[in-house]
Amino acid sequence: MRTTFGLLCAWLCLGIVACASSAHAATLPTDKIRFKIKVGKEDKSVLHTTFVGVNVIGLPTTGKKPVPSLAGQTVTFTIGSASFQGVADAKGKVVLPFSAKLKNSKLTLKFKGLQLISLFPLDTIDGKDKTVPVHFSVTASMAGQAPVVLVDENVVLIYKARKGNLSGKGPAPGLAPNLDTTSPTVVATNPLNGAADAPINRTITATFSEQMDASTIGAATMTLQQGTTPVAGSVSYSGAAAVFTPTGALLPSTVYTATITTGAKDLAGNALATNFIWNFTTGSTGPSIAKGPAPVGLGVAGNFAILAKSGIDTVPTSAVTGDIGVSPAAASFITGFGLTADSSNVFSTSPQVTGKVYAANYAVPTPSNLTTAVSNMETAYTDAAGRPTPDFSDLGAGDISGLTLVPGLYKWGTGLSINTDVTLAGGPNDVWIFQVAQGITQANGTKMILSGGALAKNIFWQSAGVVSVGTTAHFEGVILSQTSISFDTGSTINGRLLAQTAVTLKSSTVTQPAP
Repeated sequence: MRTTFGLLCAWLCLGIVACASSAHAATLPTDKIRFKIKVGKEDKSVLHTTFVGVNVIGLPTTGKKPVPSLAGQTVTFTIGSASFQGVADAKGKVVLPFSAKLKNSKLTLKFKGLQLISLFPLDTIDGKDKTVPVHFSVTASMAGQAPVVLVDENVVLIYKARKGNLSGKGPAPGLAPNLDTTSPTVVATNPLNGAADAPINRTITATFSEQMDASTIGAATMTLQQGTTPVAGSVSYSGAAAVFTPTGALLPSTVYTATITTGAKDLAGNALATNFIWNFTTGSTGPSIAKGPAPVGLGVAGNFAILAKSGIDTVPTSAVTGDIGVSPAAASFITGFGLTADSSNVFSTSPQVTGKVYAANYAVPTPSNLTTAVSNMETAYTDAAGRPTPDFSDLGAGDISGLTLVPGLYKWGTGLSINTDVTLAGGPNDVWIFQVAQGITQANGTKMILSGGALAKNIFWQSAGVVSVGTTAHFEGVILSQTSISFDTGSTINGRLLAQTAVTLKSSTVTQPAP
């Protein structure tokens, strides 16, 4: 089933709250935001849809109808990393350009090229009404005013089988619109706080709990010092992480202090509550020189032992150490785990998971956190796949059975087979990136062995195809799959499973690597 949709419109009708001191001042609304989606049928015989529009309506506390006092005001709307600026009409309405596409039973909404909602799957229609929870977020701002989070909530889409159309409303039952007033935090650093053998030739990174305003991440908000002496370097932001790149190599056996200041803000304008400061010590000259490419930044995706877009399935009993999550799929697509919802509805637990279980239809802030994590996962995949100038090309003609692999960038234009044990030999700061144009298949009973202090967190397997690990086999490293990942009975991994479709376990053990 294939249908392409053109550009369509979404209407944002904004009410205002009159200020006692200035009755004519236009103020963006901050309460009672409602969200509506309507998609009408195009063909009665199959699920072909025509996108009608998205309405986000702000109601002031003083009445039930929007007040047109925003007329003529310039309003900037931000959705993810994309923004649009428009002038409100006489009714206080600004028209936003959206597009929608239905392809291979998957409905996708986009705003200025940024994917907002991707509904998967729509091909499960069986004559019964369906509900699909999704997440949507819109921030608005006007000159001289702080940004307002208009929508940051779950929305329920409802497919009416008898009428053959799809409509939606929000927030989802039991959830209220969420105004983001929470300060972001730093959830991970590299090097770690207190690290004693940090490499002298790597970048310094800080990963945040959510997407940040990139304009607030720079030399003024991220610094590196040796004692009181600033270290020269540049600062960049990508994948929810701030990255400091020193101009030259750091000194060996030296203590450094890195700082993220309260000038760093999230997309809603919330700043870090306090400066975040951490220290590390570089190693001696020889061991502290890291070999191989720079590590792949996972961003918030690095908080998950398993992260998938369309589902996580287990044939009990599996054992997972670390958090797991799915998005945009709902919790119903996490099967076999025997989930028990927490009273907050922010997460679930499972006797098979030493950690928490998250899904896109859980209470805020889970949906937006998962959206960020999935985006970071996709960015990490693209980064790993795009690294240039491999050290090894088509090694073993796609069969690395029995080999010892040194740190470096490896590239194959085929699939990759592992039929006997493989050893990865290197130090704790060394990095391996494997670029595989097709899938990865590891045979039953085979093992990956780490030697010389090599760490699973520094091993990245980028696979464009299915990753399949056989019975009782053992895997090491972070798997970034563009499709699915499957671990057969008794298989184990010390690493992370990050899949852009689904993850399947069969009485498997997944242990996230030490930081």
